[in-house]
Amino acid sequence: MAKHSRKSGPDPIDVYVGSRVRNRRVELHMSQGKLGETIGVTFQQIQKYENGTNRIGARSLYRITKVLYVDIIPDCGD
Repeated sequence: MAKHSRKSGPDPIDVYVGSRVRNRRVELHMSQGKLGETIGVTFQQIQKYENGTNRIGARSLYRITKVLYVDIIPDCGD
């Protein structure tokens, strides 16, 4: 039977999405606490999202995009 290797560290996609959230939040001069309060999570959870430690679920991602005034999928001009 094959052994499953454990990945160390967060998934690169989660890190990328978290960094985009952080950049936009900072651009809007919004604290982690304020973003968390607005979407119903703690500032610690926002930290975990931004570091890629925790994956952002669809519902939270949707709420974050509304608060940060961005689209989940950017308009590609097609």
